[in-house]
Amino acid sequence: MSFPTVNEQMDLIKRGVVEIIPENELVYKIEQSIKSDQPLIIKQGFDPTAPDIHLGHTVGIRKLRQFQELGHKVVVIIGDYTAMVGDPSEKNITRPRLSHEEVLEHAKTYQTQFFKILDKEKTIVRFNGDWFSKMSFADIMGLASKFTVARMLERDDFARRYASQQPISIHEFFYPLMQAYDSVEIKADVEIGATEQKFNLVIGRSIQKEFAQQAQVAVTLPVLEGLDGKERMSKSKGNYIGIDESPKDMYGKTMKIPDEMIYRYFELITDVSLDDLQRIKNELHNDNINPRDLKKELARTLVRMYHNEIEVDAAEKEFESVFGGHKMPKEMPAVSMNEDTVRIDQLMVSTHTADSKGQAKRLVKGGGVSINGNKITDPFYKVKIESGSVLRVGKLKFVRLIKK
Repeated sequence: MSFPTVNEQMDLIKRGVVEIIPENELVYKIEQSIKSDQPLIIKQGFDPTAPDIHLGHTVGIRKLRQFQELGHKVVVIIGDYTAMVGDPSEKNITRPRLSHEEVLEHAKTYQTQFFKILDKEKTIVRFNGDWFSKMSFADIMGLASKFTVARMLERDDFARRYASQQPISIHEFFYPLMQAYDSVEIKADVEIGATEQKFNLVIGRSIQKEFAQQAQVAVTLPVLEGLDGKERMSKSKGNYIGIDESPKDMYGKTMKIPDEMIYRYFELITDVSLDDLQRIKNELHNDNINPRDLKKELARTLVRMYHNEIEVDAAEKEFESVFGGHKMPKEMPAVSMNEDTVRIDQLMVSTHTADSKGQAKRLVKGGGVSINGNKITDPFYKVKIESGSVLRVGKLKFVRLIKK
């Protein structure tokens, strides 16, 4: 096949990237790929510890798609075995372990959602249980012998926990080794991961050398901030946009991001061209252009990517009607309730307007919750369930209550 030039490939690969370790090796690998007319093997692993993918996860997936567009082979590793260990990255405590059944159930959703971005025909999906389930105890000890405890304690999160006398379980040391061995199994040329994964990616280079393989290049990507523009995008924090969300929710949530996040979102989670990125950067520094117009462009882009053009127009009209005119939407989900009264936090969880009681309490205290237009400020307030009552959470979530 005909690959783009080295410079053309590097220009696209470096988009939104924090670090390439080491960059000169990636250039060499690309040169050899062009000469031999053989694609590079590009790897990223995903531990299905939760059932859904949000836009924060797509930073890496979009980079994989860019490698596909350059003609390279993408291998997605579903960490059904690593997920049972739990990645200790950025953690101050040992993660709770998941059962294999829980992990496999989550993995079904992941595989469906991956292909909203990746080319299914050009993607290889592997489960690392394919090789870890077949390893003997002697094999595991052989892998463990290839790395030292001293090197493992160079990792920031392990070092902090060790210094503060927080417990570190032995099985947590196996996580970086397992991720590294995934690279050995598929003979990865490049591995992609978030900045917090840097230690794991570099271990992959070391372990590949132990198995007489050419070391992979590590490509680190930034962690995407959520709708608050501060903390990482996370479902538990309620600051996320799910890739399976409805067009109107996707559009409305995008319009909530801070202005300073507009370019970052365009760069990391959309497929706009490099020329368009430069235009957006210039317009953000132009006092004659309202950032809200660029935010609308971002919202339209995301809805188009995950839905279609017709849905874009409908989502935008709905947003302008509700947000601009402070009106209730014409249509909203209805939820039937048996109870006469329900505490507001439980009501929000039951109507899926909050993911947890903790998040519900935060939203109430923030002044973003009302019943029939009356703001609720007490997180323990008991709502009288009456047919036709409308629960509003934030600017865009509405639920009509029905008393059974």
